[in-house]
Amino acid sequence: MLQVFPSSQAGLFGRRQRHAHGARIPVTVMTGFLGAGKTTLVKCFLQTSEGRGTAVVVNEFGATGIDDALLRSSADETVLLGNGCLCCNVRSDLQVALRRLVSERERGQVPHFGRVVIETSGLADPSPILRTFATDRALGDEFHIGTVMAAVDAVTGLATLEQFPEARRQVILADRLLLTKTDLAGAGTADKLTRALRRLNPRAAIDIVTHGQADPACFLEGQRHEMAAAAGYAAEAVHGDDIQSFVLGEDSPVAWNGFARTMDTLIALRGADLLRVKGLLDVEGCSGPVVVQFVQHLAHPPVELAAWPDGRRDSRLVFITRNIGESEVRALFAAVRALARG
Repeated sequence: MLQVFPSSQAGLFGRRQRHAHGARIPVTVMTGFLGAGKTTLVKCFLQTSEGRGTAVVVNEFGATGIDDALLRSSADETVLLGNGCLCCNVRSDLQVALRRLVSERERGQVPHFGRVVIETSGLADPSPILRTFATDRALGDEFHIGTVMAAVDAVTGLATLEQFPEARRQVILADRLLLTKTDLAGAGTADKLTRALRRLNPRAAIDIVTHGQADPACFLEGQRHEMAAAAGYAAEAVHGDDIQSFVLGEDSPVAWNGFARTMDTLIALRGADLLRVKGLLDVEGCSGPVVVQFVQHLAHPPVELAAWPDGRRDSRLVFITRNIGESEVRALFAAVRALARG
């Protein structure tokens, strides 16, 4: 954790392409539990020729969006990603957002797009999205569900499936399962996870993802999802009262050593309850933002980007935790900072 790993290929996330399509617009739903790698998968897809002309709808759980900042180059509600792709940030009504996208496309206000990828929150039950397309006749005339995918983290996937019904539901509802981070998992872990996934969903295709890059064909229209079956799953709360989200922000540059020591302490004491930590840091000595990500006990190598993706040069760290309060985390950061100054 104590060393920054600048990327030789650092740059803005998610800038690509364009493609036209036919009458009804196919929709790919990209789901998966917190930290499974959904944004990386979507970003890599947008950089392929198959990803041209894709509209991405991002929905995050939490007060501040980090995933959409990494995909987008602006803080506007709908922005161009380049070469015909665009991104829409949704925190309320998905139906309204999709209708607006179609209306803007027809008026020429956004480039033509022939596909929509909906990236859900890591805590989201995808069944309400599927029911939306099944019950809204107007949306059904414009869109249809092409495929539902769930990303599953090979490192923490077995424990996550055991602990969280949201993760099991995402797997059950998927047409295709993408196993991520298999290069970080121990020997035999992927095989055990695959067997567990097969028990939950014997019909889904399972693909191994290498370095965040899935076969672009995974995102293209495949097996049509059976709406009646999806509607049969009971919708439960997206998250329990013991799961909360909060944002830590900092306007001045952050000392990397103090930040890393604080996160090491949090991981050592409460790693299992750090469901997801993700953010952009303004680190002392770095010209671009440093992307940091933590999933339970796993700390991803930090990567320095070439430039700030949305123009804001400030640190913002989103925590999604279980039974860990914002005041406790703030107090720990403050204590480490004070000790470092002493």
